Amino acid sequence: MKSIDLVPDDYSSRCMARALELAARGLGGAEPNPLVGCVISDGQSIVGEGWHAVFGGAHAEVAALRSCVSSPAGCTMYVTLEPCNHHGKTPPCVDAIRNASIKRVVVAMTDPHPKVAGTGIRSLRDAGIEVQVGICEAQARRLNAPYLHRLSTGCCWVIGKWAMSLDGKIATTTGESRWISNEQSRQIVHELRGRVDAIVVGRRTVERDDPLLTARPAGPRTATRVVLSSQGTIPPDSQLRRTAREIPVLVVASTAMSSEQQRQLDAWGCQTMVVEGADHSQRWRPMLRLFAERGWTNVLVEGGAGVLGDCLDAGVLNEWHLFLAPKLIGGAHAPSPFAGNGRASLSQTVIAPPHEIRRLGDDVYMWGPCAPTDPRE
Repeated sequence: MKSIDLVPDDYSSRCMARALELAARGLGGAEPNPLVGCVISDGQSIVGEGWHAVFGGAHAEVAALRSCVSSPAGCTMYVTLEPCNHHGKTPPCVDAIRNASIKRVVVAMTDPHPKVAGTGIRSLRDAGIEVQVGICEAQARRLNAPYLHRLSTGCCWVIGKWAMSLDGKIATTTGESRWISNEQSRQIVHELRGRVDAIVVGRRTVERDDPLLTARPAGPRTATRVVLSSQGTIPPDSQLRRTAREIPVLVVASTAMSSEQQRQLDAWGCQTMVVEGADHSQRWRPMLRLFAERGWTNVLVEGGAGVLGDCLDAGVLNEWHLFLAPKLIGGAHAPSPFAGNGRASLSQTVIAPPHEIRRLGDDVYMWGPCAPTDPRE
């Protein structure tokens, strides 16, 4: 790479902002590891940069050191997450930093992973390297919110997605929903699909829409298609059943699934998972823990209204993506995005401020985080 000159005003923040931009390039590739970016600076020029691109591959610090156009000795390293100090799939990053004679390391945030948890910073300081922590920490935490959530709760990060009309309908009274949103909006959906570990729908969506639930074109990650079906049933002529041996399909059932039905799913090449719970909303948290045990970080919920409503009732929705189309559907019985029990009062509503709003042709696309709460707690 060529060296990059930056404006000196608030130089450290600019370098860290660049490192965060690089870190985001690992979306869909780095998970279940965190997203990490790194910039190496000599004076007022960036001489090396890198990011953690793929799980099992070089960490951001090593990638940045390898890209340097001049010696990194005496330079400052800006990294979005505390460097690791343990052997995993790759050697410790603190060793590479020390061997490169880096003089100063600026870290956006510490890594709460039990194998790191401050040991990387201590090791650097013990080696005589100056360490500063906290620049752009809020942005770093937001970028790695799914990773931090999985560490703190043992559950996957849940992303809800829906397209709706101006009057809040996701289908007509007859169930027709293709297509409420436009082609540009649907392309964003495919991009989302290409970076998550799983795409979740309910049995009724499979029966009504017969979706394939793949990213087109393919993204960095191939998601497992997950069907929630208490009895473990899916239509035998569905696209999911016909492609189960090519792209994974997981049927999540309750204890009501019969052994005969499980044998049928096995014969079709579908995976199965049995989750206990009195109703759908009570099965969400244990299901997400089982997903996390598989190494999954991000789960995209595409509906329909019953599944999204169960997410809301269970208090597990972490992020939302809305595609708003300039159409009026009407009808008292036309479905809205969230069924389920809902909240009894406005004081119990989930706070979900938009992080981004933009036009996609005539559609409006917005997304943001939500603060999930369990109404039963």
